[in-house]
Amino acid sequence: MIAAAIEAGRAECDIYAGAFQVHHKHDASPVTAADHAAEAIILTHLARLAPTIPVVAEEEAAAGRIPKVTSEFFLVDPLDGTKEFVARRGDFTVNIALIRDGQPVLGVVFAPANGQLFAGDVPARSAFRSAQRPDPDHRAERAAIAVRPPPARGLTAVASRSHSNAETEAYLAKAPIVDRVSVGSSLKFCLVAAGEADLYPRLGPTMEWDTAAGHAVLAAAGGKVSTLDGAPLLYGKPQFRNPSFIASAA
Repeated sequence: MIAAAIEAGRAECDIYAGAFQVHHKHDASPVTAADHAAEAIILTHLARLAPTIPVVAEEEAAAGRIPKVTSEFFLVDPLDGTKEFVARRGDFTVNIALIRDGQPVLGVVFAPANGQLFAGDVPARSAFRSAQRPDPDHRAERAAIAVRPPPARGLTAVASRSHSNAETEAYLAKAPIVDRVSVGSSLKFCLVAAGEADLYPRLGPTMEWDTAAGHAVLAAAGGKVSTLDGAPLLYGKPQFRNPSFIASAA
């Protein structure tokens, strides 16, 4: 999964460095050649790695090609943060997760333009980060990460750069927030997992492939992702749509 993410990230960076066209899907969200190139690479890797496990991938789903999922399946968002990619802000990520019985158990989040790789193995309760370049031959040192206890001075919240809304702002206004970080894509989960933030509320629609890999990294680092009523955020829901959720250091 890590090798697939790195190779996909390299393809994205090649396109990112030049001129590219931006198209829009039926839901008006942007898509580029990088989304499609990265997804093709990941699907090839996963077909070789685990040919019997279904893969639900964002661009395949947008084209109406969604496999029947069982208790175990992959969720792939080849380029989370396409708005960041188009604006050349660098906060876009490659996301690959393995779901088992509704829960993410493995996750890889790679931000190729920023040289940041995060991975989590939930059953092993092991998560790490590395300064990985988008180069399959580069081997970066891995450092273990874990969530931090709530700081006495107050919490640091991480919020979406492109998708904040009134509900999220109202939620944050009621929490003991002393610092706030804005970042794009699934890196929000990873900042909480690495102990650089404490809380990521998302009061608005997302898809399962947007969250699964970051959720796995956070859970492996000791955090949690819950719906607004406190239930665990589960996967394999109808149309793969998420309710609002709160990601936090447990």
